[in-house]
Amino acid sequence: MKRTRLARIVATATAGAAALAACGQAGQGTEGGGDGPAELTLWTHSAGNPAELEVYTQIIDDFNASQEDYRVVQESFPQAAYNDAIVAAAASGDLPCLLDMDGPIVPNWAWAGYIQPLGIDPAITDALLPTAVGEWDGEVYSAGYWDAALSIFARQSVLDANGIRVPTVEEPWTQDEFDAALTTLQGAGYATPLDIGAEDTGEWWPYAYSPMLQSAGGDLIDRETLQSAEGVLNGPEAVEFFTWFQSLFERGLTGNGGQVGNEEFNNDEVALSYTGVWNAQASLEAVGDDLLILPPPDLGTGPKIGGGSWQWGISSSCGQLEGAQAYLEFSFATEYITQFSDNQIVIPATEEAEAASANFAEGAPLRPFVDLTPFAVLRPPTPAYAVISSTFERAAKDIMSGADVPSTLDQAVLDIDADIAANDGYGS
Repeated sequence: MKRTRLARIVATATAGAAALAACGQAGQGTEGGGDGPAELTLWTHSAGNPAELEVYTQIIDDFNASQEDYRVVQESFPQAAYNDAIVAAAASGDLPCLLDMDGPIVPNWAWAGYIQPLGIDPAITDALLPTAVGEWDGEVYSAGYWDAALSIFARQSVLDANGIRVPTVEEPWTQDEFDAALTTLQGAGYATPLDIGAEDTGEWWPYAYSPMLQSAGGDLIDRETLQSAEGVLNGPEAVEFFTWFQSLFERGLTGNGGQVGNEEFNNDEVALSYTGVWNAQASLEAVGDDLLILPPPDLGTGPKIGGGSWQWGISSSCGQLEGAQAYLEFSFATEYITQFSDNQIVIPATEEAEAASANFAEGAPLRPFVDLTPFAVLRPPTPAYAVISSTFERAAKDIMSGADVPSTLDQAVLDIDADIAANDGYGS
């Protein structure tokens, strides 16, 4: 599985995206000919992901066979072109009834009028992980079958050999302990002891590193008002955190010269890897029983990890709302959530699916990721998030490369606040 990414909303769609969108012109939900079922088009970003498409195909086939009123038809797109296709289809009024979306973009699409409140049985969404439900302005707009989780991978033998305490969910490493562990591991022969994935780009940066900022007491935006980043992205806690973050690179404790993935850890080139559940299976195969799946460090206010992944919603132009809702309610059966989880190696969004999962049930090898889900923090639920995301990435990369911390954060705040003001507070 690839790291969760947010393809930014763009002002105009490319010609290629418009061509993709044209494929779904009947997607609003059309009556079937004669006495036939009404057709519902479903769009997914999962082209090229056979494990994911296998589950969707099974759900659709089962739903279509279970009743005679509706027929769901799937169209899959490459992830790189998907959001542009959505924008093009929205502009021309040709959105499909059912569409998937990355969790952080839900408020923007709701604000823009692309999607409508979900309106499915609240018992379904109430049973999901909180981070698997997308909300805006007090309404539920999306729901997903799964979420991911970040952790620190380590080898038990390496920590033991260097006298480093194994942290637990109840007692994670403090910042001082974590820093000391990295220094010890560097002295033990790991030239760059920690891989944090800094060579990656895009949504990985806020997904991976804003939880560190939040653990230190800062944030991307004032969560109460969602109107300004002043005092949280450039406050004293944020400055202190980013000064330490910058020092990790300056001291060679981490770097950005690796490759996307977890091969450096699997090959024992780094001692610790800050990574996610999607890399766990390969690391289990490489490291075996020596693998430890550890909580991130507590940088001051408790460990934090990113939350919110791909979810399903209903377009505002859907002409077969009841059918779309019926399909989604059908799709959240435990068997499908479990199948998706085990196919994709992601955390099931319900307790029932966890219990049925080969990977995440009690005693299963990846169960530690479930124990980390209470630490998950959603990225700010605001239509401004697309700008917040790109602004944070730019600022954090500049700081990584040696830029002055306070002035870089001040400029990031100015950029975010200017966008919010230019959009009249996004209706808040």
